[in-house]
Amino acid sequence: MAQSFGVIGLAVMGENLALNVESKGFPVSVYNRTAAVTEKFMATRAQGKNVVAAYSLEEFVQSLERPRRILVMVKAGWPVDAVIDQLRPLLDDDDMIIDGGNSFYEDTERRTKDLESTGLRFIGMGVSGGEEGALLGPSLMPGGTRAAYDSIEPIVKKIAAQVDDGPCVTYIGPRGAGHYVKMVHNGIEYGDMQLIAEAYDLMKSVLGLNHSQLFDVFSEWNLTDELNSFLIEITADIFTNIDEGTGEALVELILDAAGQKGTGRWTVMSALELGVGIPTITAAVNARILSSIKEERVAASKELSGPTVSFDGDVNVMVDKIRDALYCSKICSYAQGMALIGTASKHYEYDVNLGETARIWKGGCIIRAGFLNKIKHAYDENPSLPNLLLAPEFKQTILDRQTAWREVVAMAATFGIPVPAFSASLDYFDSYRRDRLPQNLTQAQRDYFGAHTYVRVDKEGTFHTEWQKAPARV
Repeated sequence: MAQSFGVIGLAVMGENLALNVESKGFPVSVYNRTAAVTEKFMATRAQGKNVVAAYSLEEFVQSLERPRRILVMVKAGWPVDAVIDQLRPLLDDDDMIIDGGNSFYEDTERRTKDLESTGLRFIGMGVSGGEEGALLGPSLMPGGTRAAYDSIEPIVKKIAAQVDDGPCVTYIGPRGAGHYVKMVHNGIEYGDMQLIAEAYDLMKSVLGLNHSQLFDVFSEWNLTDELNSFLIEITADIFTNIDEGTGEALVELILDAAGQKGTGRWTVMSALELGVGIPTITAAVNARILSSIKEERVAASKELSGPTVSFDGDVNVMVDKIRDALYCSKICSYAQGMALIGTASKHYEYDVNLGETARIWKGGCIIRAGFLNKIKHAYDENPSLPNLLLAPEFKQTILDRQTAWREVVAMAATFGIPVPAFSASLDYFDSYRRDRLPQNLTQAQRDYFGAHTYVRVDKEGTFHTEWQKAPARV
């Protein structure tokens, strides 16, 4: 009897998704380029399950019922194209390839157009949740034709994370929509992680909290409606891990140089191309870049000095203010991400439902958080909401807490502690709330040196001035 679903690529994510699909009642075929990987999987995790191993693509394709549904879980980029090129001559009309990796959305646009024109179907599906999510229920962001999505909906609805208002999967939109939304999801994730790191740095470096106290703080924050989230939860867990050899908190022994796989950078590049300001996410990407030049920073630390850290206030009061600053900054980060998705949706004609997007992030994914309910509610109440900062609940939250937020950013500057994401978020809020910014001078400068013209606030039309030089000073 033919298998219902196929998975190509048996790294951890591929293995876990295969086991997830099988556990929901869909017999699975698996294939990996290296036969030894397949053999190990079949002898261990897949033993006793309705999983069939194939050791050639021809055997793999023949093992699947038609129309075939094949999930490709290989490294993004040329490996995806290589697998597609190998599969194409073996497939029939209406067979489907699903790319579940972190592919660049423009690659997905190209592949969709190419494959759909030949009678095959293609889905670019963002998958978030890491290893555990893949096995127990991820957040899934599929994009492609509606007909293609409809044909896999019975499977993806069962394997996705389940929350109070349904499975964490929805049809995102045509062509590259799914991978675009997953890209921005990852950009928001960058922002979230950087904001948490800055809160940690302030509490450790300025307030002097040890790992046990930091565990208490993050555990308490995770119990609140505002900050309850997967990332806050695992941050608390991290502070309980002690290195056996040294007796120190393990996190303090980890090199302070963060890696990145590119999705955050792609998010920033897309935002620049579309003219959408995402300063918090940009700051998070820049922070990782600066962290990576460790040797250069160590050398610079011996040459460049900053202020002495000497906090003499109430530690508990300041911890609460840092919590407020973190939440306000988090709102700004999500506001930027949703604004980018909204703009891209119009530009690329994706027709993304922002409220539904927030809903499917409530479970399974890395940025799952309690306050996504509030984001969904905001878009349900006003689908044309231009920015989350204008949603009544978020607006009032920031207005109530901005004093604490400003005090935290000022304290960081006073003591020389870099908080690029906190600062970028506050700058975003202050720029968005002001009815007049100093770019009138910028435009005057552009007209002065390049005759780029300008628009006046008191007259219709476009103007250019032959600017006069100021008289020489005596």
